[in-house]
Amino acid sequence: MNIIIKKRSLLYRGYKFKCCIGKKGISYSKKEGDLCTPKGLFKLGSLYYRKDRIKLNKCKIKSKIIKKSMGWCDDIKSEKYNQEISFPYKYNAEKLYRTDKIYDIFINIKYNYFPTHKGRGSAIFLHLTNKSYKPTKGCIAIQKKDFLKILPLINRKTKILIK
Repeated sequence: MNIIIKKRSLLYRGYKFKCCIGKKGISYSKKEGDLCTPKGLFKLGSLYYRKDRIKLNKCKIKSKIIKKSMGWCDDIKSEKYNQEISFPYKYNAEKLYRTDKIYDIFINIKYNYFPTHKGRGSAIFLHLTNKSYKPTKGCIAIQKKDFLKILPLINRKTKILIK
């Protein structure tokens, strides 16, 4: 069963949650830095979480503990574009270990994944938002309590459909 993102709602297995999408909406022609969420059907990658902030119960997808040195490359000049990297790093990359809590737990959405096309967008995640539901730079974001409700239902076959 797919997670469905429709307008500003996330639907999955009987749950319906408010969610955030990219500031400029949903687009078929996503580009790096355009503030759009990519439209389409995508596989889910690994779950990343902050062990110091999240008590992870049983999870059916591969999980990784976020370390202070972890990042995600968003620099088209790098061979590691749209991949996890370690700091220090000579190219631009987003820090995964953050103080604002939005990446305390997230799932990598395998958008522009294999093959990767430089400039078509990177670091598209299902991550956390706060009560203000501020638009994202292209990710999908839901509240922590909602994320933790659906996480036990997500498995390796789960995909995300962004309409």
